[in-house]
Amino acid sequence: MKHAILPLTILFLLLGCNDSTKEKPPDNDRDESKTKEFPKLEPNRYNVAFLIMDGVYNTELTAPFDIFQHTIFRDSIKAMNVFTVANTDEPITSFESMRILPDFNYVKDSLPKIDILVVPSAQHHLDTDLEDDVMLDFVRKVDKEAQFITSHCDGAFVLAKAGLLDNVVSTTFPSDIDKMRDMFPKLDIRKDVLFVHDGKYITSAGGAKSFEATLYLSEHLYGKDIAESLAKGLVIDWDLGQVPHLIIE
Repeated sequence: MKHAILPLTILFLLLGCNDSTKEKPPDNDRDESKTKEFPKLEPNRYNVAFLIMDGVYNTELTAPFDIFQHTIFRDSIKAMNVFTVANTDEPITSFESMRILPDFNYVKDSLPKIDILVVPSAQHHLDTDLEDDVMLDFVRKVDKEAQFITSHCDGAFVLAKAGLLDNVVSTTFPSDIDKMRDMFPKLDIRKDVLFVHDGKYITSAGGAKSFEATLYLSEHLYGKDIAESLAKGLVIDWDLGQVPHLIIE
């Protein structure tokens, strides 16, 4: 009988280790750890959304982002809340391999009212991105309420495909102007300028010149002194009179 006790003892120990009735974390606790955190948007500021996707170019994204974000360090102005929007919650990989976690998913999240939409250039803005009807519909929806829509480099192709440039003058990356004219033959697309401002739309040549278009909008909103201060903070020489541009009155 002594020998029979040992196997039973081991059996009870094994059952104890695999007890399915052990207390588990409540489902709510597990879900809470996955709750998405949105950026804090301060009231009484412009809400500035940056439309990003895989293949977005760093400079066309970071140049306007830097200028607009730095407005929070200036006194007595209506500063800007800057955030990114994409069609996913997963990290976006830029053309230069930077990984960016989007702040909002425009497909499923409840978005704040967007005052300024920035459309940086991306790798496929001349081809497959222009077939993304969900993205194009999002741009059209934002356009209905936004005060300004801006593009940098080939971001203008997105605005054109969405129909936003049908009755305005625009520009794009210098070597892609002819492509844009071929693709959208009815549009008035200008060469030899770094940016065009027509109505609520500002289109720019992109690249490092994205700074100029962004500083121009800053000057338009805040005045010359604030624009020069923002430029100085990034060690940029800013003089609108020295920048080839076109403003349609």
